[in-house]
Amino acid sequence: MKYAGLIAADVPQSEPLNARQVKNNAGGFVFAIDNWARLDRFLILGSDAPTYYQTARALTRENAKVVDECYAADPARTVARTVEISDQGRAPKNDPAIFVLAIGAVHADQKVRQLALAAVPKICRTATHLFQFVKAARSLGRGWGRSLKTAIANWYNSKSLDDVAYQAIKYREREGYSHKRLLQTAHPAASESPARIALYRWMRGLDPGGELPAIVQAHLKAMTPDLGKGHVLDLIKEHRLPWEALPTEYNGDPDAWRAMLPTLGLGAMVRNLGNMSRLGAIKPLSESEAVVVSRLSDESAIRKSRLHPFSILLAMAVYSSGRGVRGAGAWDPSRAVVDALDGAFYKAFANVQASGKRILIALDVSGSMGSPIMGSPISCRDATAALALVTMSTEKQTHVVGFTSAGHAQRRYGGQWGGGEAGLSPLAISPRQRLTDAVRAVSNLPFGGTDCALPMLYALEKGLEVDAFYVYTDSETWAGDVHPVKALQQYRQKTGIPAKLVVVGMTSTGFSIADPSDAGMLDVVGFDAAAPLVMADFVRG
Repeated sequence: MKYAGLIAADVPQSEPLNARQVKNNAGGFVFAIDNWARLDRFLILGSDAPTYYQTARALTRENAKVVDECYAADPARTVARTVEISDQGRAPKNDPAIFVLAIGAVHADQKVRQLALAAVPKICRTATHLFQFVKAARSLGRGWGRSLKTAIANWYNSKSLDDVAYQAIKYREREGYSHKRLLQTAHPAASESPARIALYRWMRGLDPGGELPAIVQAHLKAMTPDLGKGHVLDLIKEHRLPWEALPTEYNGDPDAWRAMLPTLGLGAMVRNLGNMSRLGAIKPLSESEAVVVSRLSDESAIRKSRLHPFSILLAMAVYSSGRGVRGAGAWDPSRAVVDALDGAFYKAFANVQASGKRILIALDVSGSMGSPIMGSPISCRDATAALALVTMSTEKQTHVVGFTSAGHAQRRYGGQWGGGEAGLSPLAISPRQRLTDAVRAVSNLPFGGTDCALPMLYALEKGLEVDAFYVYTDSETWAGDVHPVKALQQYRQKTGIPAKLVVVGMTSTGFSIADPSDAGMLDVVGFDAAAPLVMADFVRG
């Protein structure tokens, strides 16, 4: 009996439960997600910012190795998944998808290279994306071979004449590359189209020898010295000229921004809200304010533009603060614009039908979650509050808690529970609050270690009837006396409720507290625009 008792005793998170567990960066034992799940994490969250335990360089090297392994296992699936996440706007940035494509473009296997290069027009939707891809591929050792030149030529020729013309005036040079350089290198055939031949010649700095598209003519006219402000504003309105196509003096002109506002890309509009307010282009009760509110209220336009919820959250955090991220420039935020951003955040996620289940939402607010998410001014712990509101706005039965661990947690010492409930606290956040207020509710909580078992132990101790636990974490758990999966099993056994666990990963590491062998556990990626829909379907099924 003595030996059986030792085997049956709780295993602390600092020791493995079984051979399937691996050590995380914090020294605790969790489960490794497979390469396909990690590919998703990288495509959505990227790795250009450090986590609490890893530098951006180390994390990127790890993810690049995973990408290589995915290409080796199934190149078609790797490219298809990259195209899918990029094309559906599920990621805040397109940079990781471009990097995955670049890795494929330099692969030793010709089949992999062909698949990756064929996907260039699908993932590189703008000239900036194309320039980024070429720079990444060249940095990884890709030469100017025939297949790369063909891929670049296909990018130009696959677009309509008007689209190429717009790219030419908006994204003239990025990442050390220009249209002139790429066209001179790739030599795309203009399909005997006089208009396309003229445009390509002009983009190469040559005499076009023919009529240029109307938007290029408008750009050239706007750049004419001493044209007069009235004429420039007319050109902006008539031809939808972006600010990049105007003389630099108009970058600080409020009238120019007001003229651009109705047709400015939603992403560009959101990024420039502070700048426009600082310049006086957006004022309370003004027509420009009404335009911004109207555009941010258009759900179909938000989806079509691929405006990501994280971009909106970031814009809201910066704009409502009244000061730029680097302290450059200040403005008085418009209440109507802040409210419109708040509403747009929810619209940017996929439509979700309520599961009708009882859900405990647990936010990891430990020390490691204080790291910035995706290189932004927003921390992982702050981001969890915003994501919690998405579920709360749909589900009627939710309870939200924040948790840390030992020193601030329930932990046994000599058979007694120490620390009370200080490591887990109910959070007074509600979808009726602004996002910024909900984020502030977790920003000031005390940091500690990480014990991801606490939500299940808390629900068991309090007698809460929970159908699903949503745990938002980096899975760097280490401090508990009970593994999270064991805590969930105990909850199921003692309550008779077949509770499910959804782990929302907030970093692109390869760990999860979810056991992949348990059909009642699911791992998803934080800030995947499709995640709330997947989560609701999972707990409903």
